[in-house]
Amino acid sequence: MDVNKVLDAKGMACPMPIVKTKKEMKELNVGEVLEVQATDQGALKDFEAWANSTGHELLQSKEEGGVLTFHIKKGE
Repeated sequence: MDVNKVLDAKGMACPMPIVKTKKEMKELNVGEVLEVQATDQGALKDFEAWANSTGHELLQSKEEGGVLTFHIKKGE
């Protein structure tokens, strides 16, 4: 998967991963992909709901070694 930017939100508690992601998404062009790495387990539900409500597309979410990785494609 082509990733345009990576955001390290590991160690941040809710709602900071979403707050930081929102800021980073503003810097991307439509169609570009942001990878977010987080350790807050609440982020699983948060990112899905946030992407649906903002028009961005959550392409993938996975967990490995306690780190959640999200790939979000910027929408219109």
